[in-house]
Amino acid sequence: AISAEKGIMKNKPIYLDYNATTPIDPSVAEAMRPFLDDFFGNPSSSHWYGVQTHKAVDKGRRQVAELINANAEEIVFTSGGSESNNYAIKGAAYTLRSKGNHIITSSIEHPAVSEVCSYLETKGFNISYLPVDEFGIINPDDLEKAITPQSILMTIMHANNETGSIQPIRELAEIAHAHGLLVHCDAAQSCGKIPVDVNELGVDLLSIAAHKFYGPKGIGALYIRSGIYLEKLIHGANHEQNLRAGTENVLEIVGLGKAAELAKAELHKRKKHSQELRDLLWNLLKEAFPDTKLNGHLERRLPNTLNVSFPNIEANTLLSELETVAASAGAACHAESVEISPVISAMNIPINYAMGTVRFSTGKFLSQRDIESAADDIISTIKRLKPQQESVVPLDFEIADIKLTHFTHGLGCACKLRPQVLENVLRGLPVITDPNVLVGTNTADDAAVYKLDGDTAIVQTVDFFTPIVDDPYHFGAIAAANALSDIYAMGAQPLFALNIVGFPTNRLPVSVLEQILKGASDKASEAGIPIIGGHTVDDTEPKFGMAVTGKINPNKIYANAAARLGDVLLLTKPIGTGIIATALKRGLVEKATADKVVSIMSALNDKAAALLEYYDVSAVTDVTGFGLLGHLKEMSRGSKVNVNIHVKDVPVLEEAWGFAAAGIIPNGSKDNESYVADTVHWDDSISSLQKSVLCDAQTSGGLLIAIAEKDADAMLRALEGSGIKAAQIGHFYEKGEGFIKVA
Repeated sequence: AISAEKGIMKNKPIYLDYNATTPIDPSVAEAMRPFLDDFFGNPSSSHWYGVQTHKAVDKGRRQVAELINANAEEIVFTSGGSESNNYAIKGAAYTLRSKGNHIITSSIEHPAVSEVCSYLETKGFNISYLPVDEFGIINPDDLEKAITPQSILMTIMHANNETGSIQPIRELAEIAHAHGLLVHCDAAQSCGKIPVDVNELGVDLLSIAAHKFYGPKGIGALYIRSGIYLEKLIHGANHEQNLRAGTENVLEIVGLGKAAELAKAELHKRKKHSQELRDLLWNLLKEAFPDTKLNGHLERRLPNTLNVSFPNIEANTLLSELETVAASAGAACHAESVEISPVISAMNIPINYAMGTVRFSTGKFLSQRDIESAADDIISTIKRLKPQQESVVPLDFEIADIKLTHFTHGLGCACKLRPQVLENVLRGLPVITDPNVLVGTNTADDAAVYKLDGDTAIVQTVDFFTPIVDDPYHFGAIAAANALSDIYAMGAQPLFALNIVGFPTNRLPVSVLEQILKGASDKASEAGIPIIGGHTVDDTEPKFGMAVTGKINPNKIYANAAARLGDVLLLTKPIGTGIIATALKRGLVEKATADKVVSIMSALNDKAAALLEYYDVSAVTDVTGFGLLGHLKEMSRGSKVNVNIHVKDVPVLEEAWGFAAAGIIPNGSKDNESYVADTVHWDDSISSLQKSVLCDAQTSGGLLIAIAEKDADAMLRALEGSGIKAAQIGHFYEKGEGFIKVA
């Protein structure tokens, strides 16, 4: 997609996300290379090695200053745009606090500004958020109206990172200065794309980020007009004119300087090239879909930025399927919510358009051929996603290397209704009075039990969900194992199953459905039951599950609400599959880890269930979408016994900790944490990371078994003998409301 001679990988998705970050220009990399190998000195050192790097820092400072028409001594190097914004806003706020506490910003700022303002609100500052019009532009009259005698600072971005709309900074700055306010401008998105002159703009402070104009990540700069004093953000030695402590990042300062030099020299060429490609893409998309909406100002917009909304299309679904193009979504449609970008919300874009918002941003390494190829793929993908299209996709079409998780919003059991919502729905159902219903909606069990006679009861369960893994065969097998688990958790014997299928024939070839059904069939055969029918609907995304029927002795049912004081808790599978599945969808999971997780979720709970009758077991549930603590809540609350568990004893997939630490946590897991908030008492030493993992939404998890303490060790040994590495994770210690202590 990007030419090999530029040093960028070929045969990868066409990169249309230059506003997120840009590739490092080869000339920038070349300028940096000597400072990896030869020039390693500390710029504060007085010997030859220090002098060489000191010179490099001084040169970088001049190059940045020349890009924005500033003086070199007005440039302070930072770790990037976020630090520059933090330093400017906090520094000005605390310096000027004796004069006032009112800061004015806009409703469409980058989080590196809006989050700083939100923080300052907790410290006694008042923040005004100026609205924008339908094009994302601030009306200067609104600024005039917002200013009060307490106003000390205006912080407004130069160009919006999502829509590209360019603000009238000079006019805003004149109004602000007339009332004695300092003016800060976040220019991370505009530097290197359009002329940025601090004197023409009339700003006092301006933030720059190198990686937005072909420089390295992790380096930026803050312009501080001469005569302006800011309270320091980072204290230490007197680096950077005693304004920002820390040994200078020479390697990246050199890269920033070279990137600034190139940006100044190539500015008009880049602008022309990017705008031609942007407009070509817009024309091709508009021609194919006339109802596509352009977001942002038609003219006062960055030359490389195209923010569009496709009505009745979900942006993250489009981009997930569009593996040949890299772009950014302006909305995220999860199984339980639609999250619209604050920028798009501020512009009052209608919801049916807003949810289909995508930002494409072009750059110097793209060609006309790239844009045409990207447009073809975007158009064909949208046509597949629009079932109302007159052109019907043939059932036998092909998609190379199908990744099933890219065709859905939710993941496995994590896509279930939030437990809080489900509880409210169930409370509104009629009370069941049939005496033959032994387990029904009055408990939190996942299966129903109906007595036929004194020796036999029918157990019935139904479960289905969206893909948890990419391979269709494995998805079918996992879904089948998950459905069967509800039968095993009751202590029942499965008899037969029916398939439940939702399938998007306009998006996926039917051969994918055949593989899903094959995986389920093989898993059912392993369980010793036939699949004797089912039901299918044409759906917007793939879903699969089974209704399973089993039998049980009415006197040997293991329900949720029967745990006893003194029982201990055993768990037969590790948790963390929801986190890893989320990482898998993002392409972050190594094959060995993916294979391990597939194996765990595909494993039947039959062997563990077969051992239940030999021990003094009181209650059993399987751990699925509501997570370990969600299902334990159902057990402890229903049993009216308080329970204590220990984090260190809970088996967790090791890889889940790393992904969770990186913020890869499914929304279902977050909902679970809210669901158990009224029941779980967390020890003060429990971290937020541990809370997220213990609430992780599982698919086809293990059995959670309440067993008499005297039998616990024997059952653990028996489980191990059956190839199951179970763990004792807690105990029921007193009668009560069913509270859970996590230690």
